[in-house]
Amino acid sequence: MNQVVEQFFQCPYCWESISMLIETFEESQEYIEDCEVCCQPIVIFYTSSNGAIENFQARAQNH
Repeated sequence: MNQVVEQFFQCPYCWESISMLIETFEESQEYIEDCEVCCQPIVIFYTSSNGAIENFQARAQNH
């Protein structure tokens, strides 16, 4: 089931609360996306099943 889910989390650099839209058509995915507030690179990792996020991690690129 393909679905777009809004995921809320804190930036690991500036600690601002931000969100992003995640397409759950992949069972797991890892990629880098810049924070919309401080523009630092955040490593995003998630797993999904049946259109729902099961595990979500947002960490600084250097850690």
